Amino acid sequence: MPEQLPPAHGPGNQHVAIITGLSGAGKTAASKIFEDLSYTVVDNVPAELLRDLAELVAGDPVRYDRVAIVLDVRAGDAPTALAAALGALHGRGIEPQIVFLEASDEVLVRRYSETRHRHPLDDQNDGVQSAIARERAMLDDIREMAQTTIDTSGLAFKQLRERIVTALGARPGPDQLSLQVISFGFKHGVPLESDLVFDVRFMENPFYRPELREHSGQTEAVREFVLGQPITERFLAHLEGFFATVIPAYLAEGKTRLTIGVGCTGGFHRSVAIGDALAEQLEALHMGPVNVWHRELERRR
Repeated sequence: MPEQLPPAHGPGNQHVAIITGLSGAGKTAASKIFEDLSYTVVDNVPAELLRDLAELVAGDPVRYDRVAIVLDVRAGDAPTALAAALGALHGRGIEPQIVFLEASDEVLVRRYSETRHRHPLDDQNDGVQSAIARERAMLDDIREMAQTTIDTSGLAFKQLRERIVTALGARPGPDQLSLQVISFGFKHGVPLESDLVFDVRFMENPFYRPELREHSGQTEAVREFVLGQPITERFLAHLEGFFATVIPAYLAEGKTRLTIGVGCTGGFHRSVAIGDALAEQLEALHMGPVNVWHRELERRR
């Protein structure tokens, strides 16, 4: 049975996703996930045909109720190609959801080394690293437009699927930001998709309490320990005022997504508890649906 996703925005509950991002970041895997979710997936369309494709999809919302278009540098001028597709969809009242996939340079280089594939921009024979840098620059504007950005560096296929399904089920309305909170451990690296990062290592660490060490920040005992600290109460109060101020400003500037990283040492106790508390706070401010991902908890599963 295909997974039941919430209705999409647009005529006939039609939903169009545009899968884009860095070469080697997992667009092929993502397209398979969308196929499993009963999407019609169209890959490697020449830029000249994207407008026609968009008009075809918009013109038959019953047949093409769920469509995923894979767009990358193989289409030529990716920003221009995306603008053509968006123009055709917007003209028919469809607001597509842009899903941008990325990964660290180290992971991308390793993936190309393991598969022995040639990077599509490595036409100057100056190496994969240089090609990746050029591609990042080319796609920077598209990344800023994306409602969903996923760093696939440490994700297994199952975890990528969970991230995509969650993103599809938490699509914001036209006047809302797509909000995502990611808890993480600094020793595992800062998530690439973070727009804002808060370091909560100034709080007392439950790791040094033997009765709490093996319990995550989602357990009641650890949550009470972290949230009950006076410094935590003051910190969350500051965050509430901060987001009440900046989110309307982000919306006024046309920003469509905001990813907030909350980090502690290992990403198991403090960042998890604060991440959940921040998500509850943002929802209480009526700022749209909030997607929460505890990255290091996923590593332990």
